[in-house]
Amino acid sequence: MPDDDLARRFGEVAGQLDPAMIVVTTASAGERSGCLVGFHSQCSIDPSQYAVWISTANHTFGFVDAATWFAVHVLGEDDGPLAELFGGETGDVVDKFARCSWTEGPGGVPLIDDVASRFVGRKVAVHDFGGDHVCVVLEPIEVQVAPSTAAPSLRLGDEADLTPGHPAE
Repeated sequence: MPDDDLARRFGEVAGQLDPAMIVVTTASAGERSGCLVGFHSQCSIDPSQYAVWISTANHTFGFVDAATWFAVHVLGEDDGPLAELFGGETGDVVDKFARCSWTEGPGGVPLIDDVASRFVGRKVAVHDFGGDHVCVVLEPIEVQVAPSTAAPSLRLGDEADLTPGHPAE
């Protein structure tokens, strides 16, 4: 059994990092999915690659093996409603894309129209390290950058009170 005090202290240190929040979207076999993600990072410079960790409890996890294309949308501080939609609802019950404006991208991946910084990546690897998230490694193929006047990123700490829409693990 893990040391509860160690887990609590590690959570405090990790919480100090306060990563930017992103929405990851994908599509496969004519169906779409998307989720709010707090675990993500550039993982290679050459070639350019980015890693996103998808919760195994999330509807989007069901797309990880079959989907080829994923879009990463960097949320701005004014995108709280999108964070609520993609983090507080589950695609098992709700069509999230009926509640936001989006455009179809490569391979049918949904691109959220109101998010100015985003990229589409081709899945190059999936790694399961045995935890409650799997790592999907993406190679960017299309990038859109927000103007320098865009609002700062929405941070994990900004959404600390969000109740996940997917079932508890």
